[in-house]
Amino acid sequence: MEQDTTVGLKESIRVDVGPLRGHIDEVVRSSVEETLNGLLDAEADRICGASRYERSADPAAQVVC
Repeated sequence: MEQDTTVGLKESIRVDVGPLRGHIDEVVRSSVEETLNGLLDAEADRICGASRYERSADPAAQVVC
């Protein structure tokens, strides 16, 4: 019969949940921010009919969005 070697190992590994949760929060916040900025840029491009920072040769033809 084999001996159970996992007894007592429960306390061997501990995870500090505070820093882990903070890191996960930052990763999620950054991902959401990038997604929303991309959506806002795409909407602005659609509304203005131009890419971000796109310039026209004729300054009078530029649309300010």
